[in-house]
Amino acid sequence: MTDNASVPALRADRLGKRYGHAWGLRDCTFAVPAGAVVGLVGPNGAGKTTLLALTVGLLAPTEGRVAVFGEPSRAHTASTLARVSYLAQDHPLYRGFTVADMLHLGRSMNPGWDQALARGRIDALGIPLRRKIKELSGGQQAQVSLTMALAKRAPLLALDEPVASLDPIARLDFMRDVLAASADTGLTVIIASHVISELERLCDWLLVLNGGRLQLAGAVDDLLAAHTVLTVPRQTPDADLPGRRISRTDSDRHSTVLVAVDGGRLAAARSRQPGWQAEPAGFEQLVLAYLRRPPLGVTAAERALVGGARPAGEAVAP
Repeated sequence: MTDNASVPALRADRLGKRYGHAWGLRDCTFAVPAGAVVGLVGPNGAGKTTLLALTVGLLAPTEGRVAVFGEPSRAHTASTLARVSYLAQDHPLYRGFTVADMLHLGRSMNPGWDQALARGRIDALGIPLRRKIKELSGGQQAQVSLTMALAKRAPLLALDEPVASLDPIARLDFMRDVLAASADTGLTVIIASHVISELERLCDWLLVLNGGRLQLAGAVDDLLAAHTVLTVPRQTPDADLPGRRISRTDSDRHSTVLVAVDGGRLAAARSRQPGWQAEPAGFEQLVLAYLRRPPLGVTAAERALVGGARPAGEAVAP
């Protein structure tokens, strides 16, 4: 693994994965910097789990490539396997094992295992080492799984819907610990989740997938700065808008439009149209707008294969 800080933690170049005749992911290109906390968003069937499986090397790409810290994700050597920790939605643990057994397994299988970290977390959480996994609550099982992932000391942590089955308190505790680990060690984290409000509190980087295609990618602050919500007269055509229309809601007299536009073009447009109102875009508003758009570059036949046909609409590059 390279120590060059300029090398992205995760890079995909025209990445694609096909299942039979259907593409689960296609033409996916992005580069995530080291130390980012990434929110991976998309509806069911969007390609989130496929992207994570490609990232950790569980799947091989059909086309393109994906690299973790500059090395192919499928390079299955001891050093490359140590680059990534993966926590699936169902928190896979051996239910007949005790917590101590699980930590012993982790120590045996991972050359960089941090036993002090593992024991310290388990003790701090009040989880008995002699308790069997099947006797733990869902929140405790999730925390044991997270402990296993963190104690591996991999620089990239991939989480697939890690808190979907947890109660609100357990969710907060889990995500607080993930953020603390990232802040303390510079860990890069990618979190697949349907809970947009939760990701808003956690993430400084964003990937939006729909229909197996990447809709939006980048640092959250940059993406928000590049979008504006305009309130314009109802009769205003899209062609008169100062940027690319992402979404539009029409009422009797006015329209609310999310546009991708730079500051200079927006200022010029407002000088010509002083009655227009402009507001910053919100995180949830931005994500939902891109999720509601037809997947970029997807044919009608492909849309039917990945989850049903969608209404026709303008294709917009992210």
